[in-house]
Amino acid sequence: MPTVEVTDLADGDFLLDVREDDEWQAGHAEGALHIPISDFVARYGELTEAAPQDGRVHVICRSGGRSAQVAMYLVQQGIDAVNVDGGMQVWAAAGRPVVNAEGQSGFVL
Repeated sequence: MPTVEVTDLADGDFLLDVREDDEWQAGHAEGALHIPISDFVARYGELTEAAPQDGRVHVICRSGGRSAQVAMYLVQQGIDAVNVDGGMQVWAAAGRPVVNAEGQSGFVL
């Protein structure tokens, strides 16, 4: 499974958050695309429309388990996708900004 560290991500890298709605609302990376894993197959078209044509999709969840599943699926579809190791827990611990649904300071649920 292709994996990257949170510290490898640059500002502007395309980030797909596959956590559920309550997790997203509590706190997420600003600018990430949110498609919960439970809706992923039905909403797959949203990803293909939003993802950069020749860019990489960085998939993130809370700790890395769900995002690994989605990243593997995307790789099987021919998309350049990687799992973000440690997920939003490591993201927040590394001091990366986390915002809630209102754009205020958030937290990882």
